[in-house]
Amino acid sequence: MTNIGNMYGPNFTFLGVPACDLDDPKSYEGADVIIVGAPIDSGTSHRSGAKFGPQAIRMGDYLPHDGERPHLALRVDGLKALKVFDAGDLMMPPGNLEDSLQVLKAATEKISRAGAIAVVLGGDHSIASADVAGIAEHRGKGKISMVHFDAHADTGDLQFGALVGHGTPMRRLIDSGYVRGDRFLQLGLRGYWPDDATLNWMRDQGMRSYEMTEIHHRGLKAVLDESFATLTNECDGVFLSVDIDVVDPGMAPGTGTPEPGGMTSRELLEAVRRICLELPVIGIDIVEVSPPFDSADITAILANRVVLEAISAIAKRRSGETYSPTQNLLDR
Repeated sequence: MTNIGNMYGPNFTFLGVPACDLDDPKSYEGADVIIVGAPIDSGTSHRSGAKFGPQAIRMGDYLPHDGERPHLALRVDGLKALKVFDAGDLMMPPGNLEDSLQVLKAATEKISRAGAIAVVLGGDHSIASADVAGIAEHRGKGKISMVHFDAHADTGDLQFGALVGHGTPMRRLIDSGYVRGDRFLQLGLRGYWPDDATLNWMRDQGMRSYEMTEIHHRGLKAVLDESFATLTNECDGVFLSVDIDVVDPGMAPGTGTPEPGGMTSRELLEAVRRICLELPVIGIDIVEVSPPFDSADITAILANRVVLEAISAIAKRRSGETYSPTQNLLDR
């Protein structure tokens, strides 16, 4: 499994956690979480640059990269409470999307079989068709449910005549049987795509898609309450896929297909925290961070915090300790 550290910049790990080599099982023995970069943007349909996302996400923090991050609200340090490793960037040659996705699929299958949670730093959203598939090869087809934050459904049949691209991964996962359509939830959709034929296909698969306006009127808490029962029904684990463009471009401009009217950064972080606190998350990806279009690194910093929020909440869940967002901070 070819790995060249960080493909598009200096070779450093996520906030200073230990490095590992996916070809050397001893280097990640006992791992709880393995971070891996998927620096590919050959699947984009508009602005590219997401191949620089993994590097930007790893470095998106103003604190020392010392492998420590005590979480203020959760009162846990996920980078210390869990054994977290960074496997660097996978070799994903630009222009060879299908072969690159096979490399990622093999990597996440290996991580899953090692008993660890794969946290994949994208890259464009085409990577979801591979990272989820790899985990499903280990855990079984149809055994993973999916919660997908995005402005776009990514359920197209073809993208410019191709089966793979960042507009098609969710259809590929469902068509291949890796994820059941009726255990597939999307949050934050808005804008001017997809067309009626695609929406009808989604309905026929039993998908549940929460458009941004519905979330606004009903409230994010109510939507998540409703979602969780579906995500844990007849499935062994949940994969969390976060396209950074689910957030309003005023708060996350560094992405290839910005769509106004999205979530706030606070809403996304609180949703990720709750999902990882309450559900058996077995894989995560954070995608579509495109640093060339970012402003003051705010998109990369947000994506960094999505990863930290998820790891911290997973650590809190495993500790068995309770958490109440309404309790006084100093009494937790």
